[in-house]
Amino acid sequence: MWCTADTGWVLSCLGALFDPWVLGSCVFVHNLPKIESTTILNTLSRFPITAMLGAPTLFRMLVQNDLSSYKFMSLKQCISAGEALNPEVMEQWKSKTGLDIHEAYGQTETGMICGVRKGMKIKPGSMGKACAPYDVQIVDEEANILPPGKEGEIAIKVQPERPLGLFSRYIDNPDKTAATIRGSFHITGDRGVMDKEGYFWFVGRNDDIINSSGYRIGPFEVESALLEHPAVAEAAAISSPDPLRGEVVKAFVVLSPGFVSGDKDKLTLELQEHVKKVTAPYKYPRKMEFVQQLPKTISGKIKRIELRNKEWGRV
Repeated sequence: MWCTADTGWVLSCLGALFDPWVLGSCVFVHNLPKIESTTILNTLSRFPITAMLGAPTLFRMLVQNDLSSYKFMSLKQCISAGEALNPEVMEQWKSKTGLDIHEAYGQTETGMICGVRKGMKIKPGSMGKACAPYDVQIVDEEANILPPGKEGEIAIKVQPERPLGLFSRYIDNPDKTAATIRGSFHITGDRGVMDKEGYFWFVGRNDDIINSSGYRIGPFEVESALLEHPAVAEAAAISSPDPLRGEVVKAFVVLSPGFVSGDKDKLTLELQEHVKKVTAPYKYPRKMEFVQQLPKTISGKIKRIELRNKEWGRV
């Protein structure tokens, strides 16, 4: 088992260190100075690694490479966690390596609460079903369980019994701890949807949801649409102030190598039209900025809050 992320990430500590040891698996350690494609691809080719865990950024980066010259003789299972993985990236990885990517979802406070386990049907874009011992539901503002297909907050049932593995409290912050409880549920702060088969779909953090002219827009859907275009290597969608609509969608885009020197105004219009067709006309990014890289946490998550704070002049 090899996790490419730093051990400061909770899933790296639990899912790629302690859990494999408990189950009798060998833990592969590589002192990576930074996440770099060639080193990772060569390592997967040289060593008998059967399972790899990484943030979505890892897979977005790897699919940008020509993988035909690499042979992963041992690799059987790929796992993505930390934030939602775009379906387009999953499809590219599958077509280039023949391997599926299994998604996992959790938080520092909870550990893993949803996942696509071995043998389960993979629905690209879904983070799988609830994992024992958690009873995971989608709830509204009054803690009522919502029916399949209805967007709400991802929550864990904590009454009549708090499940083993869930954190007990935030240290020296009883108010923050109390704010996580709503009715019989622990509220994760993430929004999602559950389908009729019990698969969960991530929409976004409550703070990341963009409210434009009364429409609630999840950044993940916009980012996934952008990533379907060959010009886009990475993307982050945030809210941006607008005098008429209150907020509009703004996209920060890292271009694929072959498009860096192209006409940016023309490409902006092309990408906007693409998002309109793939999602809905009101979801397209009315503002777009091309950047060389996106700010990320040590585990590879995109730091949308940093982009949003700069955009709103909060820094």
